[in-house]
Amino acid sequence: MGHLLSKNGYRLKKRTRKLHHRKKKKRNCFLQLPCMLCFIVHSNSSGLEDDSDHLEASANGSSCRHNSITGISVPGVGGVGIGAAAASKLAERYATLASPEDCSKFLLSPRDLALWEGQGRSLLSAVPAKLIPPPALFRTAGVSVTVPIPVPVPVSGCTSDHTEMVCKRKCSEVQRCTPCKQPRCSFAAPDGGLENGGVAGGGGDAASNSETGHCHLPLCPLPSSSASSSSSSASSSSPADGCCGLGLHADLPHSSDSSPCCLHQYDDSQGRSSDAADHLSINHLPSSILLKVLSHLTVKERCLCASLVCKYWRDLCLDFQFWKQIDLSGLQQVSDDLLVKIASRRQNVTEINISDCRGVHDHGISSLASHCPGLQKYTAYRCKQLGDSSLSSLAKYCPLLVKVHVGNQDKLTDESLKKLGEHCSELRDIHLGQCYGISDDGMVALARGCRKLQRLYLQENKMVTDQSVQAVAENCPELQFVGFMGCPVTSQGVIHLTALRNLSVLDLRHISELNNETVMEVVRKCHNLSSLNLCLNWSINDRCVEIIAKEGRSLKELYLVSCKITDHALIAIGQYSSTIETVDAGWCKDITDQGATQIAQSSKSLRYLGLMRCDKVNEETVERLVVQYPHIVFSTVMQDCKRTLERAYQMGWSPNTSNTS
Repeated sequence: MGHLLSKNGYRLKKRTRKLHHRKKKKRNCFLQLPCMLCFIVHSNSSGLEDDSDHLEASANGSSCRHNSITGISVPGVGGVGIGAAAASKLAERYATLASPEDCSKFLLSPRDLALWEGQGRSLLSAVPAKLIPPPALFRTAGVSVTVPIPVPVPVSGCTSDHTEMVCKRKCSEVQRCTPCKQPRCSFAAPDGGLENGGVAGGGGDAASNSETGHCHLPLCPLPSSSASSSSSSASSSSPADGCCGLGLHADLPHSSDSSPCCLHQYDDSQGRSSDAADHLSINHLPSSILLKVLSHLTVKERCLCASLVCKYWRDLCLDFQFWKQIDLSGLQQVSDDLLVKIASRRQNVTEINISDCRGVHDHGISSLASHCPGLQKYTAYRCKQLGDSSLSSLAKYCPLLVKVHVGNQDKLTDESLKKLGEHCSELRDIHLGQCYGISDDGMVALARGCRKLQRLYLQENKMVTDQSVQAVAENCPELQFVGFMGCPVTSQGVIHLTALRNLSVLDLRHISELNNETVMEVVRKCHNLSSLNLCLNWSINDRCVEIIAKEGRSLKELYLVSCKITDHALIAIGQYSSTIETVDAGWCKDITDQGATQIAQSSKSLRYLGLMRCDKVNEETVERLVVQYPHIVFSTVMQDCKRTLERAYQMGWSPNTSNTS
């Protein structure tokens, strides 16, 4: 609270700076802070000489211990002393203290501390209201009367008939207020509170806003502890001088175009942010990042949405990397003209999917093939309008084909397969399910020309017999996936598959003439077999399953839906197999609670057990098994319904209660 209040404050500050160089003497004040007894209020008649006397006394090593305080003279009050008796008693007690420890005990005692605070408030109550900041100052600054309290200092332009308050302390000059990153609160009045001079000259509106705590503009920070005794007020002529809402002044030069430090910084930051917002755009990102963002869109979204944003985005959507793998499946708008345009502009297409595109014909596929010699993967499920011409063109112009999936194309015949065998020696994956025009002639030609085949899937190809199975087994030693679901093959053809040492997945569903001995021999010879599908084969019995469990050293998946098995098959799997993780025994009418319980108890590798429509298995048993073996997924009608509902709830679905009533 010790701080210069005088219109001649600048000269006093110069005088104080000179006193800094004098020899310092030891002080006995607690923490070297000025006490309330240090304050003497003088009238305007006392000039610089009187003030210098007090400063001299402080500089000469005054220990801030006073014998008495005679009173306080305040202009306009008539020189009436305030609290003289109480202050004299405190001064007498304080004068008797000899050591800093006694001073600290005296100042920190609760009773004496209350007296000090009361005397401080009495002293301040005698000062004119124009010089005293609003009461919110004490709350905001968080200081008591025993420490220096910021008091506004009149500057040039203010009235000069105010009292001078001088603290007999050194180093009590006004410190410059520096801007802070986190602005303080202000109480700028809506009706020009800052224009009226802030706290010192603003009147009641500004004070009321400060008390209510309304923040309008960011201001300078509060001074540090070393400068907590310094403060200044704003002049009525310059609103910039009142930048601190707590009556603090930034000590800026007074000019007509001066602005407060915090307000200036705030305006600059706002201007920079607005300019940055104007210049920031997603188009300023590197093209590689934008291409990565656009890669998450589908072809339809890129063509019908993103490419319409601007020319730059249109060019990005036409980037070659988006047209290497083209997925047009299910788009009925796709036509031959579109494929011709794609082929003419982008000749680096390596993969295309036109499944369920009914508007594409052989002409469009032939044009695409002629312009894209690097095509490697071709998928066209359920394109019944396509025939041999399209597949023959692909085989002729695209010799690098490695994948051809043309399931459910009725018009395909052996001619297209012969072209594939003739030109596509790199073919590794082919799907010909439900292509009813294919026979053994085409399959034999394909097997002899494409010796690198690894995946072959046939489904319900009624003209494919054991001859095709034998040709594939003899000419394609790298086969890993083989499927003959519903084809009229027998055990005599299946037995040739034992020559495939790399065979890992075998699909023999619905083979009418398949015996147990053939299946057991395949399992014994194919050591890498990991998945075996024997669904819909009534000839498979418990003995066959027991041999599979014993001999299948790498077997992990075994599908036995609607086979002629009982509880003994499940018990054998649990006892003899340490690798099988998935067992599906749905629709096996002879499976009971005993088989389900035994396999769950004995198998250490089991993770899935299918019991769909095994009517002899009670639902209570399944519920108990679910609790006892949480690592196993049990598939029944009720359990699948529960899991479906749980997934629906997780996705946000809720039952419509209005329809249930």
